[in-house]
Amino acid sequence: MDNALPDELKAFRSLWWLFMLFGVLAAIAGILMIVWPGISLVTLAVLLGIFLIVDGVFDVIGAIFGKGEGRVLLAILGVLSFIAGVILVKHPFTGLVTLVIIVGAWFIVSGVVRFVNAFSEREYRGTNIAIGVLDIVAGVVVLAWPDLGLKTMAVLAGIILILRGIAFIYGGWQVRKLPQDGGFGGAAPATA
Repeated sequence: MDNALPDELKAFRSLWWLFMLFGVLAAIAGILMIVWPGISLVTLAVLLGIFLIVDGVFDVIGAIFGKGEGRVLLAILGVLSFIAGVILVKHPFTGLVTLVIIVGAWFIVSGVVRFVNAFSEREYRGTNIAIGVLDIVAGVVVLAWPDLGLKTMAVLAGIILILRGIAFIYGGWQVRKLPQDGGFGGAAPATA
């Protein structure tokens, strides 16, 4: 039996730094939102849009290299995240309620998909469940409070970006730890 790492997973492993870089940038953006919560609505929409675009790309990559029944849901979430991100970047909303509804709905859908996907893959199940629950709770809080102020929305988004950044850094570290040549016995880790 050949224990060599498949070529597509070798390519995936070489991208470990990209996951970590995105995690660091997400955490920094989150910290900035908490430190300066008085940012404009357009700035908040664009920052969240960029996050959704990159998160969507990572979800599609995770679906391609992942394993299990949840891959299709992850790919759909990736495409929807990418589209929502492009909309937020190209046409930032002037109404906070519209932004809150889009972000809240995205968090709930993302959380449900990640939670369901966690049970189709054994690797990193706990991390995926935690991220799924975090997203669902964040979405419910945001949707239950649609008239929250811009500063509150910025702080909530900041906290979520920090937690997501930590998850991406952890995911990048796990991808980096994949063996280079042999001894691989599982699927690529699911990322945040």
